[in-house]
Parts: sequence; structure tokens; C-alpha cells
Amino acid sequence: MADRFDFISTTDKPALLAFSTPEWLESARTALTELGYKVHTAATHGDFLIRFSQIRYQVVIVEELFAANTIAENLTLKALQEMPMSQRRHATVILFGDSFQTFTPMQAFQQSVHAVINSSELFLLKQLIEKAIADNSLFLHSFRETQARVHSSSRED
Repeated sequence: MADRFDFISTTDKPALLAFSTPEWLESARTALTELGYKVHTAATHGDFLIRFSQIRYQVVIVEELFAANTIAENLTLKALQEMPMSQRRHATVILFGDSFQTFTPMQAFQQSVHAVINSSELFLLKQLIEKAIADNSLFLHSFRETQARVHSSSRED
């Protein structure tokens, strides 16, 4: 199913999903929509990379086996991991699947994402997404504040 053209305004909160499991995709889409996000879905690795490069998504959720048989084959995750931090810092990146314990910091760190969520907690997905976003915002608050100050002072020069 191809997404229709969807204009993103400055007040929208864009989110990008990369799932192969339809039930998980629908749960994630519903949770993000209820949280006020405008949700886009990537169908392939190439589609994900194109979308991610065109829009500054606030939330990105990737299934560990998105278009792959093993996590090592997940080209989308690999691309995110290899991307410079400056290209992905704007997004809260969540990895979703069977291989993780929800909110285990070391597993998230090992995968270069902000949070991991186990699929057994699908029924709590909305609350878990909210927590991951809040944790990431708190973690990066000082950085973003400093970045904004530096950016505004460079405009004044």
C-alpha cells in the first residue's frame, strides 16, 4: 500500500515506522496517532532511507527483523547505526522485537538506539513510546539548549 503524499507542516510531529509484522505495525501506528504524531510507514530499506533523509522525524520505530531474517541483516538498523549522530539526533529511535528486555540501557546502547522494547509488551506500547520520548528529551535537553544558543548567537554575528 503506497502512502499518499503527506505534507508536513511546522506544527506536525512526524514519526516513521519500519515494520514487517502487520499486527505490530498497526499497534505502533495507533499508539503514535493517539499521541498526536503524523505517522509515515517505510515499506523497504530504500524507502526508509529516502523518507528519513527528507523529513526530520521526531520518533522512529524499527522492528528488529524489518525486511530481514536476522537482526544482522536489518539494513535499516545498520544504516541508522552507521549514520553520524548529527543526522539522527533529532529523532528518538526505538528498536522493537523479541530479542530485547524493555528499556535495558545496555541493549539500547549496543544497538545505537535510544530504547529497546520487547514485543511481549505490545499492549503497553503507547505508554512505552511516551516514556522513551520523555527520557530522550531529558537526556538531550542540555545539548539542545546549548545548540540553540550557539545557533542563535551565530546568527547575530
